[in-house]
Amino acid sequence: MSSKKNQHVTPHPEGGWQVKGAGNSKATKKVETQKDGIDVAKGIAKNQGSEVVIHRPNGKIREKNSYGKDPFPPKG
Repeated sequence: MSSKKNQHVTPHPEGGWQVKGAGNSKATKKVETQKDGIDVAKGIAKNQGSEVVIHRPNGKIREKNSYGKDPFPPKG
């Protein structure tokens, strides 16, 4: 079974941004901008069917986007 870890886009302690799987101590990837981090995290989340959690520079959560199979898709 593949692990489905939500991908967090957070400020990197040394500057820039990082993409980190939930519960991981190390960043999966360090990038310059938040947008780059979001793009990287989206790719991973789509592969894993997990969520992207985007944080603000102060660490608070800005938004979440799910890329898994939605058990309750919107009725269109």
